[in-house]
Order: sequence, then structure tokens, then C-alpha cells
Amino acid sequence: MKRKARPLGNAQNNTNLKQYVMKNIAVIGAGTMGNGIAHTFAQFNYKVQLIDISEAALKKGMETIIKNLDRMVAKEKISEADKLKTLANITTFTSIKEGVKNTSLVVEAATENAVLKAKIFKELDEVCDAETILATNTSSISITQIAGVTKRPGKVIGMHFMNPVPIMKLVEIIRGYNTSDDVMNFTVDLSKKIHKIPVEVNDYPGFVANRILMPMINESIETLYNGVAGVAEIDTVMMLGMAHPMGPLQLADFIGLDVCLSILNVMYDGFKNPKYAPCPLLVNMVNAGKLGVKSGEGFYDYSESRKAEKVAKMFR
Repeated sequence: MKRKARPLGNAQNNTNLKQYVMKNIAVIGAGTMGNGIAHTFAQFNYKVQLIDISEAALKKGMETIIKNLDRMVAKEKISEADKLKTLANITTFTSIKEGVKNTSLVVEAATENAVLKAKIFKELDEVCDAETILATNTSSISITQIAGVTKRPGKVIGMHFMNPVPIMKLVEIIRGYNTSDDVMNFTVDLSKKIHKIPVEVNDYPGFVANRILMPMINESIETLYNGVAGVAEIDTVMMLGMAHPMGPLQLADFIGLDVCLSILNVMYDGFKNPKYAPCPLLVNMVNAGKLGVKSGEGFYDYSESRKAEKVAKMFR
């Protein structure tokens, strides 16, 4: 029988909540998700150690954080002093060993690749303090599988933040087969302290968000592939007819078509169900380097604007 995920509304009042001595938080990966996670923790006055093997990626990640903070200042959501304090809370590292020193929590936000994540977690297990909790921002890969490469499976958990992290409230909290109650309670409590809404889900491919979202995106691509309607028409139907804030093809571009393909492959491999098989058009676009916003072209053309204002040439 499958275990029912527990509601988390009163987790902060759990009398068995282990009182960890809160030290610093390390974030691995300075890309879109990593810099967003670092920004969010730092904004709530946690000391953050942002790690990436690439100096260029760290520089770009910090530039993104500054840009996002400037936008918040302009909208009067935070003050200039808040911005400076947030930036002062972030230190960058190119070495995992150096970057994870004196941490209570490490959040891995590297590329959605099981082999890469296993390599990172094996290293983290070797260099982190025994009490450090290891979290992954994976959007589809098994927490139990990732925890299996460590000697601390009870201290491994999933924290699936949504993009853009500073704005989106949801965090999927995924308990692996061996994740302890103390680690679950700590993670839920910490999520609430950074003004997120944590929801516990069970450890199956795609969890909840992507198990529902990715088949919808894939079906939208199939609808385009089969000539039922064009890019703008499909997105318009879903926005006006289903009250979605953006169409599924625009959303796929925003997420990254390579990420969508990776998640679909994880679910297809995990469930062996053909309904999760990625559309051939999606596979071809990824192979051609048409990845969406980050490459400048996907279903829309982003050469002049990051907004989906112009359908890509091949779909006009």
C-alpha cells in the first residue's frame, strides 16, 4: 500500500522537532534555480555559500541576483539597505570542499542529470559534517536513488523550489525511503521561515508538479506536431479557456526544452508508460539546440525580447 503524504500545516508545532544549531546554507549551482535559492535564503538573513565550478557562472548568477533585487527595490518591495544586506549574506566558492564548510544544509541545484547528481552527493557525503542535511532541488529524479550513494540516507531530502524562486511560494518536500522525521520537520520549518509553502509528496518520478505539468506540455507539443493548431493558438486556448497565466508552449520555453525532455525521460524510464514518451518534435528541437528562452529560440523567438511576442520562424 502506498503511504499517504502527510499534511504539513502544523509541522512547526511538532514537539519532536529536533533543534538543529543553524549554521550556514550552501547552494550548489549558480544557474537559474541556484541563484534564486541563494537569493531567497540570503534575503531572509541566512548566510549563504554559493558554489559553482565556473567563475563565469558565479559572476552571471550574482549579476542576476543583483538585477532581481534592483527590481524589488524599484517596486518598493524591499529597501536599498535590504538589498545590500542580502548581497552581504552571499559568499561565492568554486570548490565544493571549501564551500560546504560550517553548513547545516546543502541544497544541490545542478543540471537535472542523475549521474551528475550522484557524483555531487557522493562528494558531499565525504566532505560535509556528519550532521549536515543534504537536499536536492531535483524536479523528477528519485530522492531514494540519490540518497543511496551516501552513507547518510536519513539526512537526504528533496526541496523542489519553483521558478522564479524569489516569487513562487511552493516548495515540494520529497521524503526519500530513509529520510528521517527530524530532517523532514527541519526542512518544512525552514521553508516556512523563508515564507514558502511546503507540501509533502511521495518519492515517485516527477513527484506531483511535473507528473501533471510535463504530460500537458508534451501533449501541447504533440498537438502542434500533428498540425491541429499553431503555437500562438494553442497557448491562447489554454490561457483564455483554462485561465493559465501563460500557455504551455511558452512555459516550456521558460523552463527550457532540454529540462522538459530530461524530466519526461525520467518519468518514461521510471513508469515504463508510453504516455510519458517525449514527442519527437521536442527531441528534435533539443538536438538542434532550440531550448527556449536561454538559447534565444524555442517555440518563440527571443532574439529581441525575453517575452513570447513572436513565434519562432519554423512555426510561422
